[in-house]
Amino acid sequence: MTAGEQLDARHLTGEAFKSVFRRHPAGVAVIAMSHEGRPVGFTATSVISVSAEPPLLAFSLAATSSSAPAIAAVDTLTVSLLADHQDDVSARFATRGVDRFAAGGWFTLPTGEPVIEGAHSWIRARVLERTPVGGSFLISLLALQAEVRPDASPLVFVDRTYHRLGPETAI
Repeated sequence: MTAGEQLDARHLTGEAFKSVFRRHPAGVAVIAMSHEGRPVGFTATSVISVSAEPPLLAFSLAATSSSAPAIAAVDTLTVSLLADHQDDVSARFATRGVDRFAAGGWFTLPTGEPVIEGAHSWIRARVLERTPVGGSFLISLLALQAEVRPDASPLVFVDRTYHRLGPETAI
């Protein structure tokens, strides 16, 4: 949809739309950055791969998020793709009004961005674009650095519940 186009008044309700995506499995990530000398982070299930050449990824963030001011200001951040045992980490970074970093379980890269310990992989990325879309922002990123733990399995979220994938679930 271009900026000049209007929304069709016959679109799905927010509840109907959410009911569709609740049944769609998503990987779980913690987006983290350093802003004004302190770590800022939140849980995201909207991380997508956009392109391999160049290596681009994106995620969405509600404009009302407490992390929105940090996202608007930083040049770089990390995306920690959580491992199957990190449902507690996901829940902590999704909780409003708490110090999400107080419980530990993270480290800082030499470049200053926080990374979640034990994640099955992480990506350090440069913010390329912050595009307003509806009541959210689509954040486009260029992957700069990454680390993968091939022995770890991803945490998956579907229908408001965490799930673990393993060899026995493969088809």
